[in-house]
Amino acid sequence: MASHTLAPAGAGRAGIKEAVRRDPVFQAYTLLRIGFVAAPIAFGLDKFFNVLVNWEVYLAPWINRLMPGTAHQFMDVVGVVEIVAGLAVALRPRYGAYLVAAWLAGIIVNLLTYSGYYDIALRDFGLMLAALTLARLASVYDRAGARP
Repeated sequence: MASHTLAPAGAGRAGIKEAVRRDPVFQAYTLLRIGFVAAPIAFGLDKFFNVLVNWEVYLAPWINRLMPGTAHQFMDVVGVVEIVAGLAVALRPRYGAYLVAAWLAGIIVNLLTYSGYYDIALRDFGLMLAALTLARLASVYDRAGARP
């Protein structure tokens, strides 16, 4: 087993730079963290503008019936939650990654109950596993009480 240069948060700029340069585990943590900050924030913002896709088409009818207001209003709330999740990963990945994983689990349930989107549910399952992986890596690299 390869030894790893542990550079948890608070290790200093030189220690982190060295870990990014040499430690593949820290590199994986960094890549996952960047991805789970950027993607939720980008997709959350797009819920307000529908540039990438009309997000309402992915909302299962039974969920739409349960929620007050319109599907668009619900997607606005979804956008806010996704932005908050991305910011949580940016500030405290040890906990934010679990928030993202839980959110993805909810999306998976929505998609599995709405015929025609099983491929996207499978993709989101992979993303959920990646978010859980980030959470586990953050238990080493994002120590409680350390500054981001």
